[in-house]
Amino acid sequence: MDLFVSLAEAIAENWPVWVVTFTLILAAVIDGFELKVPNWITFPFVASGWVYSFCAFGLEGLGWSLLGTVVGLLLLLPAYSIGGMGAGDVKLLAGVGAWMHGTHTFYAFCISAIVGAVLAVGMVAVRKAWKKHSNNARIILNEIMTIRDPNQLSSIAAERKPTMLLLPYGIPIAIGTIGYFLWMGLLV
Repeated sequence: MDLFVSLAEAIAENWPVWVVTFTLILAAVIDGFELKVPNWITFPFVASGWVYSFCAFGLEGLGWSLLGTVVGLLLLLPAYSIGGMGAGDVKLLAGVGAWMHGTHTFYAFCISAIVGAVLAVGMVAVRKAWKKHSNNARIILNEIMTIRDPNQLSSIAAERKPTMLLLPYGIPIAIGTIGYFLWMGLLV
């Protein structure tokens, strides 16, 4: 019984981190099944982070929340702009920024990127498709280095999408961010 009381106290004390955690889990599950993080999760996630930050910390908190939102957007916007991920993933990280502000968002992104790389390698290994995907990776990197036009890169990515192995990036964002929370002791 003491364990449940301790857990309840930790959740009550760190409820904003738990809101983010539960939202990320929900988004990851939906992204895993539908390959999409829906707007009905991301928009309220971002807006409620702004409201929370303003109510808890005033205008300064709102400023930090807005900055965190921008950090979340800027970290994934380049990949989105060339067709490397969906807009829902970008908005999901922006929501993390709205609630947790910039520094936590940056570190959560770094861990999420590592988790994403590990999951991608694992997906390729399970399918035993090293040659195909290593060739695709080389082609994509070459296109990024030579074309440099995000619109053209996005069009090429859209044409290639049906033949690609897709990683629902909401899953690495959730695992990486929650892992970061655990590492930093933010959940308890």
